[in-house]
Amino acid sequence: MNELQSLRQQYRADKKALLQTLAEPGFQARSVPKLLRQLAALADGVLTQLWHKVGMAQAAQQPCSQSASLLAVGGFGRGELQPYSDVDVLILLPDGMAANEACQKQVETFISYCWDAGLEIGSSVRTMQECLDEAAKDVTVQTALLESRLITGNASLAQQFQQSFMAAMDAKAFFTAKTLEMRQRHTKFEDTPYSLEPNCKESPGGQRDLQVLLWVAKAAGYGNSWRELAANGLATPYEARMLERNEQTLGLIRAKLHWVAQRREDRLVFDLQTAVAESFGYQTEAPVPGKARRAHARASEQLMRRYYWAAKAVTQLNQILLLNIEERLHPATHQVSPINAHFNVKAGMIDVVSDDLYVRQPHAILETFLVYQQVVGIKGLSARTLRALYNARHVMDAAYRNDPVNRDTFMRILREPRGITHAMRLMNQTSVLGRYLWVFRKIVGQMQHDLFHVYTVDQHILMVLRNVRRFFMDEHAHEYPFCSQLAAGWEQPWILYVAALFHDIAKGRGGDHSELGGSEVRRFCKQHHIAKEDADLIEFLVREHLSMSQVAQKSDLSDPAVIAAFAKRVGSERYLTALYLLTVADIRGTSPKVWNAWKGKLLEDLYRLTTRALGGYAPDPDAEVEQRKREALAQIALYALPFEAHKPLWDTLDVGYFMRHEASDIAWHTKHVSRYVQTEQPIVRARRSSFSQGLQVLVYTPDQADLFARICGYFEQNGYSILDAQIHTTHKGYALDTFELTSSEDLSEHFREAISMLENGLAHVIAQAEALPAPARGRVSRRVKSFPIAPRIWLKPDDKGQRWVLNLTASDRMGLLYSVAQVLARHSIAVQMAKVSTLGELVEDTFLIHGASLQHNKTQIAIETELLDALSAK
Repeated sequence: MNELQSLRQQYRADKKALLQTLAEPGFQARSVPKLLRQLAALADGVLTQLWHKVGMAQAAQQPCSQSASLLAVGGFGRGELQPYSDVDVLILLPDGMAANEACQKQVETFISYCWDAGLEIGSSVRTMQECLDEAAKDVTVQTALLESRLITGNASLAQQFQQSFMAAMDAKAFFTAKTLEMRQRHTKFEDTPYSLEPNCKESPGGQRDLQVLLWVAKAAGYGNSWRELAANGLATPYEARMLERNEQTLGLIRAKLHWVAQRREDRLVFDLQTAVAESFGYQTEAPVPGKARRAHARASEQLMRRYYWAAKAVTQLNQILLLNIEERLHPATHQVSPINAHFNVKAGMIDVVSDDLYVRQPHAILETFLVYQQVVGIKGLSARTLRALYNARHVMDAAYRNDPVNRDTFMRILREPRGITHAMRLMNQTSVLGRYLWVFRKIVGQMQHDLFHVYTVDQHILMVLRNVRRFFMDEHAHEYPFCSQLAAGWEQPWILYVAALFHDIAKGRGGDHSELGGSEVRRFCKQHHIAKEDADLIEFLVREHLSMSQVAQKSDLSDPAVIAAFAKRVGSERYLTALYLLTVADIRGTSPKVWNAWKGKLLEDLYRLTTRALGGYAPDPDAEVEQRKREALAQIALYALPFEAHKPLWDTLDVGYFMRHEASDIAWHTKHVSRYVQTEQPIVRARRSSFSQGLQVLVYTPDQADLFARICGYFEQNGYSILDAQIHTTHKGYALDTFELTSSEDLSEHFREAISMLENGLAHVIAQAEALPAPARGRVSRRVKSFPIAPRIWLKPDDKGQRWVLNLTASDRMGLLYSVAQVLARHSIAVQMAKVSTLGELVEDTFLIHGASLQHNKTQIAIETELLDALSAK
């Protein structure tokens, strides 16, 4: 055992010395293959010593170590070992040896010794026939064995196995299995290399994509290195160099990631990005005085940009080489038929007529994507076309961008009735979009350091473009019927496409990206001869693309002044419709978690109210109230209440209540409260929300100073999040509050139980009126820790000077709203309206409040100080 401990210590010391080179300033990506080979050789040496130690320690007549083979498989079989990756080995036994008890004991001892010596070993023990049988059934086993390499033991057995294995290999079936497996893996990682926390091994454009190329090439006998693939005509010498360079870049990032994490970690998670970036020597750029055009770049942003560009290149080259291999394996399916003078169709893909087409006729570059849209049945671009585009990047210079023919072709692409989303994505994947729209190139791979975007800027833009396009497609009309209804009457979809392309084009420069983007799109419209009327609308959409969501989620939509001001800002129903469609598409394109039905309702309400204002409708509060009362009475009649049962409650309510609540809510409140107007016991009723998967809750109780805080505390303690709160106090001093809730759990299976528990539990908490417990400091997420948001507070009188508007911005955490409510309760501040907007892990809440303490500067400062402390994620 002492010998094993000594071996373990020596292995760790040698490994540490090798890994220390990663910290050296001169360590470059080209040094990575050598380091990985050295780590593999170090593991080989330890395994060889242990193999012979076991062989010599056993007294069997035919030791297993002499008749069996020890093979490295998987990545270790390639002769490479990442710092903290598993050491995968196969103990290959001659047929019939598996049942030998002495051999079994030797194998067990060897594996035990490996762990004792400090090797993170992944082992399998099989006979040669068992290996062949397993490989025939499982492509994962087949892949691991494809890269097997003899470490020590019976060399003839290993050679015999490798010959038998390759003879049994079906290259066509293997290619099909690996490409299908790759697509499934890409789907798991959202089909994009631009995830904000990518897996540098498994994500699209990661190391695994490069390995797939070498696996299928080796299985087909086309080579086992990039140079061999180039020699066999599957890649050009330039492509082979690019593959090798990007492989080294990804390898360096992954090696440093392992080194920084001190464990096997292949995800570039937020927690580690900065440390890995600093290990490269990247530093956060301090803002330069007088240079406000671009925001200072974080160290992590510089690293991730390098990763994204490498992953993008790998994605392009992977596609080219896989198509080349597929054509070699299935030549009969790649027959050519002409499209026009520039392009043919080959296996359902666009194929250039000559390799130098784009160099000879640069106009054909953009024509490729127009043809892609126009020809029915086209699935993509052939390897030859992709290669030609890859090699023609230098052609797309300033003169190319200023060419009137190219500008006309680009506008034709935008105006095509079909294929716009796929065309733009393909243009981005092939780097054509960024080279034609140079301003777009600046945001390719640009991270968004906030808590609600889950895509890089370019991917978010293309996601928004996709969302806009879906409004105009019949097969997606069920997703957002109102948007599809509006889109059906819109004659120029391309206007919205241009606005989508430019709405975030100026992210990362510093300053207001909406204003900067407006200037960029104005220049684009002028260069592309877009009519002034259309250019004005496009510029308006880019400059104002955030305004509709801000008004809908932060303002009191029952206030006619809010609607009138927004209508004036929009100006016309055409502008309003375009802004509404872009806003819905934009919110949906930030993250799957950000959009919900409640946000949809707020936006639709704002759209309808603004449409009426633009149509010349002057709201008459008295008429509005009477209309809602009539509609509510019609619904109350269905509840079979006594004649004029509504009067005791309605006589205690003012115009503000009827303006803020819809007729259905008024009827619901009346049904449950009308008989208990003077009750001393809290009334709590809940029902399924008609706008979300959550609940709508009614609370009626004698008012108390800390009621809002008490209710917030109960909701948060039981896993409910407040989307909206309408707070009203009757003439008799009763609180009549309505809350829209969502739950952290799926309520679809047990709505009745949840409603019953909430009604009883909340009523009990209100009736007890015990001292409020101190708010708990909820744990913050990894993203919040990595991208902290400085809490901000805006407290100002409303336009009428009657109430105060409190806006809060902070990182989300459990107990946040309760902490805020407690501060307000301590200062006897009443909440009249609360709009709680959660964007991923960013909270933007708006409250309409009033209280005597708000009238004095000293107490205002105290309130704001306490609120900032409550919002801080300590």
